[in-house]
This record gives sequence, C-alpha cells and structure tokens, in this order.
Amino acid sequence: MEAVPAAEALDGHKDRFDLGVFVGDLALDEELTSDDESLEGLQQELDDCKDDQEVANILANGIKLREYTKGVENNIRQVELDSIQDYIKESENLVSLHDQIRDCDNILSQMETVLTGFQTEIGSISSEIKVLQEKSMDMGLKLKNRKAAESKLSKFVEDIIVPPRMIDIIVDGEVNDEYMKTLETLSKKIKFIDADPMVKSSKALKDVQPEVERLRQKAVSKIFEFVIQKFYALRKPKTNIQILQQSVLLKYKYTIIFLKEHAKEIYAEVRAAYIDTMNKVLSAHFRAYIQALEKLQMDIATSTDLLGVETRSTGFLFSIGKESLKTRSSVFALGERINILKEIDQPALIPHIAEAKSQKYPYEVLFRSLQKLLIDTATSEYLFTDDFFGEESIFHDIFAGPIQVVDEHFNAVLLNCYDAIGIMLMIRIIHQHQLIMFRRRIPCLDSYLDKVNMSLWPRFKMVFDLHLNSLRNANIKTLWEDDVHPHYVTRRYAEFTASLVHLNVEHGDGQLDLNLERLRMAIEDLLVKLAKMFSKPKQQTIFLINNYDLTIAILKEAGTEGGKAQLHFEEVLKSNIAIYVEELLQEHFSDLIRFVKTRPADETATSSEKVSISEVEPLVKDFASRYKAAIELMHKDVITSFSNFLCGMEILRAALAQLLLYYTRLTECVKRINGGSALNKDLVSISSILFEIKKYSRTF
Repeated sequence: MEAVPAAEALDGHKDRFDLGVFVGDLALDEELTSDDESLEGLQQELDDCKDDQEVANILANGIKLREYTKGVENNIRQVELDSIQDYIKESENLVSLHDQIRDCDNILSQMETVLTGFQTEIGSISSEIKVLQEKSMDMGLKLKNRKAAESKLSKFVEDIIVPPRMIDIIVDGEVNDEYMKTLETLSKKIKFIDADPMVKSSKALKDVQPEVERLRQKAVSKIFEFVIQKFYALRKPKTNIQILQQSVLLKYKYTIIFLKEHAKEIYAEVRAAYIDTMNKVLSAHFRAYIQALEKLQMDIATSTDLLGVETRSTGFLFSIGKESLKTRSSVFALGERINILKEIDQPALIPHIAEAKSQKYPYEVLFRSLQKLLIDTATSEYLFTDDFFGEESIFHDIFAGPIQVVDEHFNAVLLNCYDAIGIMLMIRIIHQHQLIMFRRRIPCLDSYLDKVNMSLWPRFKMVFDLHLNSLRNANIKTLWEDDVHPHYVTRRYAEFTASLVHLNVEHGDGQLDLNLERLRMAIEDLLVKLAKMFSKPKQQTIFLINNYDLTIAILKEAGTEGGKAQLHFEEVLKSNIAIYVEELLQEHFSDLIRFVKTRPADETATSSEKVSISEVEPLVKDFASRYKAAIELMHKDVITSFSNFLCGMEILRAALAQLLLYYTRLTECVKRINGGSALNKDLVSISSILFEIKKYSRTF
C-alpha cells in the first residue's frame, strides 16, 4: 500500500482524517549517544545474530544499521495510518452491525421468555408422568400376582381334574399308542395327588380321588391282561422271540413302568410270568438244539487213543471206512481243525441243513456253535430285560434254566472226552467268547464262561496225563518193530506236540509248556528203549536219527514256534549224526581211522621216526584200491537207512568230509616219514577225493 500525503487527502476527501498532519514526521536523534551505556552481552548478541539471514543481507549490502532502522520505522508508521483509514472507511458498516446486534438481542430476549414458559410447563408434565409411572408399576405388580395365582390354580385344576375322554380311553379303549399317552397322564395325576400335601386338604380331592382310584384299578387290570397275553405269544412254536420283543413288547414298555410305580404286587406277578415263560421257552429251544447237534457229532478219540498205545491189527484198519481213517488222523494232528478259531464270529450251525448234507463235525465245532448261540441269545435277552424291566437281575432268573440245560449236556460230553486237542480248542473258543462279551460290555455270562473254562482245564490235564503215562508205561516189546524208519509213536508225539504248541503261541501258557517238556522227556526215553532193541549200535543210531529228524520236520511244519522241544531235538540229532558218521567210517576204513587216531595231529619228527613205511604202505594202497567202492557203499547205505532223503545227503556229506579229514592227516604223516616219498605214487590226490564227494553231492 502506497502512502498518501496528508495535504492531498484533505483536498480530495474532507471527511478523511490524516493523522500525520497532527503527529508530524517521527525522527530519530542520530546524535543521541550515551557514554554510560554498557556493552556487556554485546558479543553474545552478535553471536546469536550472525546466522540471521536478514542481518547477513544488510551487512552484505553495506547499509548502515541506523538508516535501515529508520526505514523500518517509517514503513510501520505508514501501515498504521493505512489501517486507520480503512477503519474510517468502514464506519457506516460498523454502525449498521451495531444496530443488527441490538435487534438480535431483543429477539433472543423474547425467545428466552418463551422457553422459560416451556420449561415451566415441562416441569408440570414430568410430575404427572411420575405419578402415572407409579400407578403403572402398581398395576403391573397386581397383574403379575394375578397371573401367578391363575397359573397355579390352572395347573391345580388341570392336574386334579379327570377329563371324560381319559375315562373313556382307560375303561373302553384298546391298548395302543393313545392308551400309553393316557396312562402317562393318569400316572401324573396319581403322583400329584399323593405327593402334594396341599392337595390332600382341598375339597376338590374328595370328589376326584375315588374316580382316579377306579381308573387306576381298571388300567392295572387291563394292562395285566394285555401283557400276559403278549407273554404267552412267546410260547408259540416257531415264534421269533427277538422280533416280538423288539417290535411289540418294547413298544408298550410304559405299561411295565406304570405297574412298577402304581401296582407293585401286579408288577411282581407280571415279572414272574415273564421269567417263567422265557425260562421254559429258552430251555426248550436249547434242549432241541442240543439234540439236533448230537446227531452231527463226529467221534475223534476214545480212551484207548493214546500216544503210547500200539496200533490195532491190520485187519481192523482195513475194516474201517474212510471217515474213520480221517477221524483217527485228527486224534493227534491239528490240521484243519484250527480253522474253527478263525470262524469264531460266524453264525451258529443250522442242524437240519448240516444233517441234510450228511455232514459230521468234531465236537469243538458243535461246542462253538452252541456257545455262540448262547452268548448271542444272552446278549439279546440281557439288553431287552434291562430296557423293558429296568432290572439286570431278572436275566439270571431267566437263564438259570437254559444254562442248566447246556451244563448238563456239556458235562456229559466232557466226562467221556479223550480228545486233548479238541479240549484245548474249546479252551481257546471260550477265551475268544469272553473277549467278545467284554467288547460288547455284557457281563451277564462272566461267571458261566469262567466256570466252563475251569471245567475244561482239569479235563485237559487228565487226558494229557493219560498220553504222558502211555509213553512212560509203554510196552516196549509190543511197540518194537524191526525197522529203523520212524516209529508211528514218534509221529503221534510230533503231531500232538506241534498242535499244542501252535495253540499256545498267542497265549503263552507256562503250565502247558511244562507239561510239553515232561512229554518230550517221556518220548525221548521211549525212543532210547526202542533203539536198544536193535542188536547193532549202528541200527540203534539210525533209528534215533530217523525219529528225531521226523519230529523236527513236523514241528517245523507247524510254524517257527516249535519252541524248546525243537531246539532240543536238533541238538540230539546233531550228536547222533556225529556218532553215525564215525560208525559208518569205521565200517569201511577202520584201519585208517585207528592209525590216525593213535597219531597226534601235531606229532614231532622224533615220534614220526617211530612209524615205518611198512606200517603206512598197506593203509595207503588199501585206500587207493577201494575208496571209490567204499564211498559208493556208504552212499547206498545212507539212501536205504534214512527216510528223509535230504537228511541222508547231509549225513553222507558229513561222513565224506570226515573221511577227507582222516585221509589228509594220513598223507601228512606219510610226508613226515623218512623215505615216505616212495609212496607218493600210491597216494590219492585230495582233488580226486573231492571230485567223488562233489559227484554224490550233486544228487543232493
């Protein structure tokens, strides 16, 4: 904004006020100095201003400070004068603004008066609302109390009143789903009357109670007849009991609950009627099933079918049929009978179908079928009685009869059972059934299954001891046969042991292992006694080797779990093979063996000088002339002596290896003799002997 001189402002605008006319020019007294002015702090101020840009520009342009200060003050004065002129120019607008503010103040005063009136009116309305609120709360409380009273009175009336429709259904209606719902309603009314002491003091009860009692008696009578009729339906022939229980009786389960709560004497009669019915029905079913199973039984063993009993006459064997031969082979061998443990969860046999096919089964098959039917029937009945009657104890009353029927049959069969393998199979079957009932979480047959198991073990021990004693007390003369091949008693023992070991693998019964060890000792003693019946030691050894080898082979066929018995027989077989090898070599090369054994393997030169060529020469020439023929004879002897070709070849190889060892020692002895080189032409080379050994090894 440019400064306007005061004279021109007065000439152009008379109403403008020029302050400069009155104030005049402001001037600074340049000469004004003060000798007393202190310069303390000047250096600090200079340091503070040295970085100021404005001060730097002034110093750079060479402007004096006083001149610059005077210019700044003149600019400020001019700005002040311009501001005053602007205010004078806007004076009319300011007057108008003042008038407008005064008018607004008047209007706001009027609004204040109106709002004050409103405030007074709202205060009076608030008081009225408070009064209305108190009245509303009072009316709400009264309404709540009346509703509570109405609810209790309504419930009382509903619980105590006997609708005509209820009377019609209880008295004349059929027992169906609607009848069950009506029974529940009647039960609630009876409980209401009996439980609430306030009801007993009400006048309404005097009118209603006789009617309710008559309805209770009528309902009890009708329910009793209905349930007894359904129970009698269980006695009809060819009735599927489980379907009738699940689809009919459980549908009317509440009838039993009603009797239990409101007619305990009648409930006891119904309970007894069901127990009597099911006891007789199930007992008859199991009795008929057992009679049908008995027709399918295959006799496996008798009291004379023992390990150490001699075989019956040949004529008798030819007189028996194929079925009997098959049966007798199962006396000691497990065979396919093990499959019954894999069929443990299969349904029970249907006797008339098996009978139509003329099928016969070992008793353990019938035993599994009977026990399977028993545990399935027991499971179904246990769950039903628990659901229908709400009592577990009722099951034992029902099954007392069926279990007695099964026990009588089982005890009679067990008393005449001499099939040790069959008994062990039954023990494993019972164990599996115990696991099945445990997984089902049905404890009702625990005591029964334990009792059966405790009956089977003593019988097994008795039959096992019969086999054991038959070996210990065997008649050697009647059992002995002039034959070095495996004895039939050995096969019986091996099959019997393999069967029991196989059945004991997953159970690890220590007592059974001890009994098998006793049986092993008995058969070993018997074989030694039979071997002594042969006149020649070589035949005795061959007999033992054949029997031990057969035992090991049968135990291996049963699996890798031959156990301690297999290990023991492998050791005694090894020792007897060593004995036989020596006996076989003595038979053909006795002079050679005698000479070698009398000479230490590490003899010194001094001891060698004692051996003359005349002693060794016959041995060398004899061996060279007939070693091939002797090996051929040994081969034929082994082939004819041992039943197991593989075992025979192993024995032959062992004998030839031992022969090679003896002859090697002979050749070493010859080399150490003075002048022994003269016999080199008669010595058989080791390679020639090895060739013969390999020739017979190829037949292996």
